[in-house]
Amino acid sequence: MDLNFTAAEESFRAEARAWLEANVPHNLPSGDTREGFDLHVLWEKKLYDARWSAVSWPTEFGGRGASLWEWLIFEEEYYRAGGPQRVTQNGIFLLAPTIFEFGTEEQKATFLPRMAAADDLWCQGWSEPDAGSDLAGIKSRATRDDAAGGWILNGQKTWTTRGAFCNWVFGLFRTDPDAARHSGMTYMMVPLDAPGVTVRGVERLDGDEGFAEVFLDDVFVSDDLVLGGVNEGWGVAMATTSSERGLTLRSPGRFCAAADRLVDLWKRQSQVGTSDPSLRDAVAQSWMEAEAYRLATLADVSGLVEGKSTGARSSLTKIFWSELDVHLNETAVRLLGPAGELIEGSPDAVDDGAWMKAFEFSLSGPIYAGTNEIQRNVVAERVLGLPRK
Repeated sequence: MDLNFTAAEESFRAEARAWLEANVPHNLPSGDTREGFDLHVLWEKKLYDARWSAVSWPTEFGGRGASLWEWLIFEEEYYRAGGPQRVTQNGIFLLAPTIFEFGTEEQKATFLPRMAAADDLWCQGWSEPDAGSDLAGIKSRATRDDAAGGWILNGQKTWTTRGAFCNWVFGLFRTDPDAARHSGMTYMMVPLDAPGVTVRGVERLDGDEGFAEVFLDDVFVSDDLVLGGVNEGWGVAMATTSSERGLTLRSPGRFCAAADRLVDLWKRQSQVGTSDPSLRDAVAQSWMEAEAYRLATLADVSGLVEGKSTGARSSLTKIFWSELDVHLNETAVRLLGPAGELIEGSPDAVDDGAWMKAFEFSLSGPIYAGTNEIQRNVVAERVLGLPRK
């Protein structure tokens, strides 16, 4: 693995850094609130206008045709400049790679440019009341309507991130209820303004309102909204979950920037004499873990560039970044002492309560994208080759 970037890649970094430093907005409200979501969308449109929203995509879909290395560089610079969390992430980082792999040319031309431009905002319809990490347990069904050339959907999806604000959802539906658990499912894309769709917000612990339940009652979806083959949805979904658990959803730049902010917090707290000396090692450990994640990602990208598939290793990646995130933000809250409990808007909150908000969110990391208990089983069986009990 060569850790040196080429002159062209450093030029790309310089261009990205200059633009981001001149344009990144700061102190936006949370993208999981209505006000914040709308402001984030405006920012994402500005990214698109400058062709930074999906740098690794082909130019005809709104990208720059950048390499994976350049994408990593952009992510580093984006978070180093303080760029806000991407509200287009479910589309650009999860659905788009699946469309590139399984979509028709018409689907690519229809959905990808609008996704890059933040004209269509996507949420993910995986979880159901009785099917979370056990994705094969879904019960939402799709019944064939030959006369209309499509499918009638019925069921419920839950824990859809930003589902209260998005206009599309993608997910799995049972098209053959008599098939085996991992068969008979089809991957579909559903407009949330279709007749029969009801979206109900679910308030989070931190008060943000973006979570939602999605109810589908006799919702018609045409054949051109099926991604991949009918009854072949499990294989298509596994491509999406690989992106969700792997490097595209949580690039190392995000955690390296957070680790640098943690070190800065330690220094600031030390200057005013409120830091706990016993936490110095925990701060250093968090920084080292973020750097280790960056190096591990570089190794994975080296393999991808050589044509290798990450496969089940994406589960290992998911464990790595989700537990790193918890440890890093937990260390910050402990470092702040009683002030760490102050939330956004509190007059005495350090960094406007950003550390507590990040800590609360980090606790969901070991759960979403498949619980870490499940991911450890995957790693044990499919990466290490250990026998099933």
